[in-house]
Amino acid sequence: MNQSTLTLVLYFVVFFGIMYFLLIRPQQKQAKKRQALISSLRTRDQVITTGGIYGKITKVKEDSVIVQVAEKVEIEFAKSAIASVENRDIELEKKEK
Repeated sequence: MNQSTLTLVLYFVVFFGIMYFLLIRPQQKQAKKRQALISSLRTRDQVITTGGIYGKITKVKEDSVIVQVAEKVEIEFAKSAIASVENRDIELEKKEK
């Protein structure tokens, strides 16, 4: 291999290293955080869905949750439709354990 080939290979390695730390790694961290949120859902959690509906979880199933959005009004959502939990911080709970 000559000098220009080595330089080109080095540029590719540096480029992919930068791409990993700027794109792939943060995306993996965000996916882990999202999975922690979904797996820690429990009854009486105040949640916001991806559609912007606010409510309180009344029942947790394997792949879905029942959310009370008003008195005597309950809607079943897929767990992946829960955007955030309002009344607690998942990260703080993990550190306490």
